[in-house]
Amino acid sequence: MAAYLLVLVAIKLLGLGPEEPIRMLPPDGRAAVLIVPLSWTYFYYLAVFSFGLAGDLAARQSIYPARLFALPVRTGTLVWGPMLYGTATVAILVLAATLVARWPWGIEIPLVWPALLAAVFLAWTQALTWMPYGLPGVRVIVTVLWLASLDAAVLLAMHFKAGEPVMLAILAPQLPLAYLVARSAVARARRGDVPDWALIFARLFQQVDRLPRRRTRFPSPELAQAWFEWRRQGRTLPALVAMLLPFELALLWLARDAPALVLEVLLVVLVTPPFMASLAPTTVSRSNPLASEAYGVTPFTATRPLTSAALISARLTMAMWSTLGAWLLVMVAIPLALQWSGAWPMVIERAGRVVDVFGVPRALVLALLVLLGLMAATWKQLVQSLCIGLTGRAWIIRSSVIAALALIVFIGPVAQWIADSKRAQAALWSALPAILAGLVTLKMLAAALIATPLARSGLLSERTLVAGAAGWAAVVFALYGVLGWLFSGPLIPRYFLLLLAILAVPLARLSAAPLALAWNRHR
Repeated sequence: MAAYLLVLVAIKLLGLGPEEPIRMLPPDGRAAVLIVPLSWTYFYYLAVFSFGLAGDLAARQSIYPARLFALPVRTGTLVWGPMLYGTATVAILVLAATLVARWPWGIEIPLVWPALLAAVFLAWTQALTWMPYGLPGVRVIVTVLWLASLDAAVLLAMHFKAGEPVMLAILAPQLPLAYLVARSAVARARRGDVPDWALIFARLFQQVDRLPRRRTRFPSPELAQAWFEWRRQGRTLPALVAMLLPFELALLWLARDAPALVLEVLLVVLVTPPFMASLAPTTVSRSNPLASEAYGVTPFTATRPLTSAALISARLTMAMWSTLGAWLLVMVAIPLALQWSGAWPMVIERAGRVVDVFGVPRALVLALLVLLGLMAATWKQLVQSLCIGLTGRAWIIRSSVIAALALIVFIGPVAQWIADSKRAQAALWSALPAILAGLVTLKMLAAALIATPLARSGLLSERTLVAGAAGWAAVVFALYGVLGWLFSGPLIPRYFLLLLAILAVPLARLSAAPLALAWNRHR
């Protein structure tokens, strides 16, 4: 990050940056160059300094590493060490980014309180995740609700244009308070004090136990493996989405007087599940050998009496249910947030414009197509990330994450440049068919190269390969028919829609999953 910030300084000093000012509230496309790397570095620090990468967020016990409880130091030392290093690191990170934004880029951002806010968020994340709880999953709910309340208070103060002294007065007392809570939490965890709130619901459980139950039995090893995959990784994506949604939807209270900003907030919320799906598999705990496959396939999974194709099928099933869980949260949270923030009339008015342009049937099909496309993109990203982990090569996994983040960083300025330049728009529109045709050619070549070793290795039979190709072609032509019905007209040629349909349906990377698993399973 230090090297990255120095590059941003050099770009401005050498006169290579844009001459017009960059807008941060609401952010424009160029602001992503600073916001995206800063945000994901900060989220990484949240996970590292709260030991979230080494613990089970859904468990009742504290995620503070139990091995540190045996050190000959006081409990206060166990607490203030990671809290001091963590809060200082995130504060320095945000402060450095703020200084770069103020000079030499000239972006007006408050200097002190954003860094203090970052430190306070980390401190409360540490305190609440280190606390033992009486029921599984309560840790995530409590942490999200408390941080969302703190975020709402800060946004409310910003809405009323509170000065920096007021913001410091709100945030500064939070640090010692979070330390006291964290010390109490670690002390309880160190002496093994893990509450069991299930006793409160003992009578309810007794009534449930009296109900007739179907005997739990898996009819096939494949279904058992799918259940195991869900218990291990299926809840990760819904948990990550649930943690981000309150912070994103809280912006609607600030944007309810600006229709354009309301639409931007909703757009960010809708692209959150696909983006988090690309990183969800890397957040699985590596401390438990049965729960860790972020860096490959464990011996426990590799020695299962299942074929590689059956293991891949179990992962695809888990990814489907995880995607549905994440989008269920989104579809429930968005209407509630729009209703409570008073932004419903703006959204209805913009939706009415779309209906006037396309008509009621086409508008409904378009909305359904967008929703299904986002869900399919979420599933695709989740499966792709899982399949990359199947290779067992740490450099491949890390490179894929870095490449994804780099693409997100640079796509914002490029999109902003295209939106501001008529000449760039004309050149892109003229070259778009050739670009899509080239991408389709590469996709089909990759699929052909993958199909050959699949057939030779015996991982998939020739009948399965032919059936899969036929199913893929059917989905492509069905999508092409829907797009042709929606956008029929002289401005958009038919072959353009066919190229889009071919690119939208996954093929090559999904087909490479059995090869990646076999490569890692038998090495």
